[in-house]
Amino acid sequence: MHRATLTIGTRGSPLALAQAREAQDRLAAALGLDETRLPLSIIKTTGDAIQDRPLSEAGGKGLFTKELDLALAEGTIDLAVHSAKDLPTFLPDGLVIAGYLPREDVRDAFVSGLATSIAGLPRGASFGSASLRRQAMVRRLRPDLELTLLRGNVGTRLAKVERGEVGATLLAVAGLKRLGLGGRITTILEPHDFLPAVGQGAIALVTRADDAATRAAVAKINDGTTATQLAAERAFLAVLDGSCRTPIAGHAAVAGGRVAFRGLVLRPDGSACIEVARDGAAADAARIGDEAGEELRARLPAGFLDP
Repeated sequence: MHRATLTIGTRGSPLALAQAREAQDRLAAALGLDETRLPLSIIKTTGDAIQDRPLSEAGGKGLFTKELDLALAEGTIDLAVHSAKDLPTFLPDGLVIAGYLPREDVRDAFVSGLATSIAGLPRGASFGSASLRRQAMVRRLRPDLELTLLRGNVGTRLAKVERGEVGATLLAVAGLKRLGLGGRITTILEPHDFLPAVGQGAIALVTRADDAATRAAVAKINDGTTATQLAAERAFLAVLDGSCRTPIAGHAAVAGGRVAFRGLVLRPDGSACIEVARDGAAADAARIGDEAGEELRARLPAGFLDP
């Protein structure tokens, strides 16, 4: 490192801070630096401020990243830590994903005091979520449920379920584990039944493209398997131009030098779902994701992706 400090930018939610501290710890160990040389800069984002409507109606995924993007561009921070699933399909010019931390559990967690599964919920029960993917997949399984918007951080959403304001919700297992709240999970949903969001469970580290020193530092802690998975998943998303307005799921599994990718797109009301699967050499992960996206897009009926 040529600079005295490397400033890490993060949102201020408990989960965002847990993720930023993991990045801070890993960088400190890899670089042999005291953590005071890797200070955290907490930045409030538009996405955190908007709680009264779906983000898809307010501008999409970039609402959780644009203030951090601006801080990077202006040089007030050197590195931004993000949940990979919050990153927009395309980053602003001059910014790059420099690496990923080792991926946590990719699965969704069902949380409810009424039942141990989506199928077991009482008829007409309320289900709260802010994710179009989760809403569409739940609607596909249980069109009778009453879906409501559930925003706020993980603790807020858990509390609303506990108080009975909503009958059930889905949260990322990764986030619950990172917050030490794994014990609040009612049931874990397996990917073959409930495909996760692109990037779920992964922490992305974004830097300026021309900041060679920070990119070199991040390279020391980059997890290669996660990078391969995300290369496939984000290539798939890029073809479909996935935004908060489109229910898209995708997951790449890596083993033995191979990558197996599954992706799907749903109508928002859950009435239709189109899936694709591809596999090949891990070195071709981005191409596999791209081809899966092209195949799926070619199979979509006209207007399927319209908001």
